[in-house]
Amino acid sequence: MFKKILVALDHSKADAELLARAVQLARLTQAQVLLLHVSTGWAAAWQEQLNLTDSPEMVEDRQYLERLGKEVAAQGIPVELRHDSGKPAEAILKAARENKCDLIAMATHGHRGLSDILYGATIDKVRHESEIPVFLIKPPRA
Repeated sequence: MFKKILVALDHSKADAELLARAVQLARLTQAQVLLLHVSTGWAAAWQEQLNLTDSPEMVEDRQYLERLGKEVAAQGIPVELRHDSGKPAEAILKAARENKCDLIAMATHGHRGLSDILYGATIDKVRHESEIPVFLIKPPRA
């Protein structure tokens, strides 16, 4: 069914639920997992143009991605890691195409009103422009 699942992590509490579900699905379909995190801070946005070194946020994001990758691999799931910077929706769509993924998994955050306009834009763009299915997880409220 699925051969490669892109899991878009946003370094939030929602990632735990998203990753658990994505690993279950990968196990059922014998799929490989591509973990993606997109750094969005100022240094990440301008790193290439200004030849900047990694910001503390970017270093922390890479360490987070590596830690989760080890956790997935320890469960016997083939895993790849990808760290990008810039606009999350564009990076997710690009990574899915370049890595020949056949499913994108993302977590929603249940925002309403203005927060949905600000934070829901990534999911909205991905679900409208993706050429492959998008699997959305809404984590339980704490």
